[in-house]
Formats: sequence, C-alpha cells, structure tokens
Amino acid sequence: MSEVDWRDRFPDEVTCVRCLEVTPVQALDRVLWCESCIETARRRATIRGWIAGSGLALVLAIYIWFVIQPNPELIPSAWVAVVVVALYLGSRVARELIFGLDRISNRKAAEAVPPSAPLE
Repeated sequence: MSEVDWRDRFPDEVTCVRCLEVTPVQALDRVLWCESCIETARRRATIRGWIAGSGLALVLAIYIWFVIQPNPELIPSAWVAVVVVALYLGSRVARELIFGLDRISNRKAAEAVPPSAPLE
C-alpha cells in the first residue's frame, strides 16, 4: 500500500499562488509556490536581511564607540570582529524571519500577471 501524498488532492496542473503561472503539481511545494517564486522570495529576503544586519551592526558599533568607549590601543580588532559577527548573524536571522513571514503571509507577488483566459 502506498502512502497518500498531499499532491493527490490536486489536478495534474495547478496555478502557483505567487506568480499565477500554471505549473505541474509535482513542481510546486506544499504552499503551492513554484521554484522561481521561492528563489525570488529568497533573493528578496537576503537583500532585506543584509539591510537589517547592517542596521544592527551600525547600532552595535555606535553603542560600543559611545557607551563602552574601548581604548583604541587595547585589541581594536576584537571590537571590529564583534561588529562583523553581529552583521553576519543579524543578516542570517533577519533573512530567515523575512522569508518565513513571506511564506506565512502567502501573498501574490507584485509582478504577478493574472491569466488572460477565464478558468473553467
């Protein structure tokens, strides 16, 4: 006896909910996004993640410079490393959060074009 797959409930071709392109159901994931929409969302999340990580690193650098006020002669590379790590980790966490929120909201893409032919 074979396992029941969630794709068995759908016809052979389904519309991607992001780009509105008709795609074989085997090419869609469980949220009905095609591969190109997933890649586009990941690219957008990566860009936004780097922006958020840069903001976090900037805030941390300002905090270190004005509040902690480290002695410039005392291991300045360690403070730079702290800021770089904050940039990297902040961008990674923000990227995953943004991509997850994109997936949860499951909105149509802004550049999606509805099919010209009416559905039957």
